[in-house]
Amino acid sequence: MQKYYVEKVKNYIGGEWHASTTDYVAVTNPATGDALGSVPKGSTQDVDQAVAAAKAAFPAWRDTPPAARARFLFELRNVMVQNYDELLSICTQEHGKTLDESKGDVWRGIENVETGAGIPSMLLGDAFEQVANGIDCYAVRQPMGVFAVIAPYNFPSMVPLWFLPYCIATGNTMVVKPSEQVPFSQLRLFELIDKIGLPKGVVNTVNGGRDVVNGILDHKDIVGVSFVGSTPVAEHVYRRCGETQKRVQALGGAKNFTVMMDDCVWDKSVANVIDSAFGCAGQRCLATSVVVGVGAAHGKLRELLPEACKKVKVGYGMDAGVTMGPVISAAHKERVLAYIEKGIKEGAELLVDGRNCKVEGYPKGHFIGPTIFAKVSPSMAIANEEIFGPVLCLLEAPTLESAIRMAKDHPYANAASIYTQNGTSARTFTRDIDASMVGVNIGVAAPMSYFTFGGNKRSFFGDLKAHGADSIKFYTQNKTSIQRWW
Repeated sequence: MQKYYVEKVKNYIGGEWHASTTDYVAVTNPATGDALGSVPKGSTQDVDQAVAAAKAAFPAWRDTPPAARARFLFELRNVMVQNYDELLSICTQEHGKTLDESKGDVWRGIENVETGAGIPSMLLGDAFEQVANGIDCYAVRQPMGVFAVIAPYNFPSMVPLWFLPYCIATGNTMVVKPSEQVPFSQLRLFELIDKIGLPKGVVNTVNGGRDVVNGILDHKDIVGVSFVGSTPVAEHVYRRCGETQKRVQALGGAKNFTVMMDDCVWDKSVANVIDSAFGCAGQRCLATSVVVGVGAAHGKLRELLPEACKKVKVGYGMDAGVTMGPVISAAHKERVLAYIEKGIKEGAELLVDGRNCKVEGYPKGHFIGPTIFAKVSPSMAIANEEIFGPVLCLLEAPTLESAIRMAKDHPYANAASIYTQNGTSARTFTRDIDASMVGVNIGVAAPMSYFTFGGNKRSFFGDLKAHGADSIKFYTQNKTSIQRWW
């Protein structure tokens, strides 16, 4: 494995690399503590420069035929595949997830590039001849201008590609702000983009923190923003975009419920729940964070979940056999540990304690072991609030209906899953649950790129969600022409 290091991350603006004039902050590998480089704090001036480049590129890019725009995505897909192993390595080094988890991260991004390359068929309009005597009606979708992405740390490669391919395929231009905690996957991606001949200014990156985010939200020449992150920040983004009359899709937090029925296939189901809860150290918006055992299933879960945790190997994601890496930072580790202490004080029973997890050879790693609470009530903070770490809460329900009610009473509704071999139970759950991404015997209910991704209630703010058909609608405006010729 080649250790990745970039002394100072630069912004990619107008087809050229630009250093920010702001101070830089060090970034380290969350498993080893090794220096990875530094990222700028960023400024509104950096945003202004990137938006100006994107705005200047828009007219010619809008006039580029969709099939020609798609060919650049073909090229992007190819260079990502050619550099696949390197992208995996960078993702694991900056985030801490295992190489297998990085494969999912990078490949899901590639799949969105592939889907975006099908833009000629997705942009087809509508026509109605003789809608009235001598009158025909035509509807087309047109690009709007400069859009921006504000990305989270948990999927450094994938999440920006939920948006970028669809934005530029539809004829818009884009500014990407990676998370300042994981800037290197996007840095490498834009180095690859620089090689495919995309016209200057069509895509740009600006690195930084709060000032860059607010600079994007307030910029008069940005017509829309795509955001993924916590609910409090999603609300801020949604509100600010409303005030500045921008389109917005703000994907927020989650507290995903999984319901276990006694008729499930136990060995496969428990293994699936463990993977969902503790994969990526619980740092994904589709992770199972609450598992509800219905009837006799609750007692079996108390027995089987702790036993299954013994198979989880915590360590550096580059090492063979490791199945769970660290959390992203020392600060986030303290936050997760504080929730575990809170759960104990609330009276929950700590079935599996991950607080004192140590990994030999990596004393600087931000490791927390799998943690499971039993005797949890829905009113407890650990059952109510997004922890975003390897902490699983076990609840009990007498019936499927009461388990569904628990989930429906929660303010978040991102994803939910059920494990059962009963078609009626699965159908009832799928129809009645509020979450808009539903798994049946699937622990991570992640839609493929040609379906829409996004939650409900306080897990999502906006009208049109990520990728799939919603992306085409989000990045275009409909224009209807009613024509009569004398």
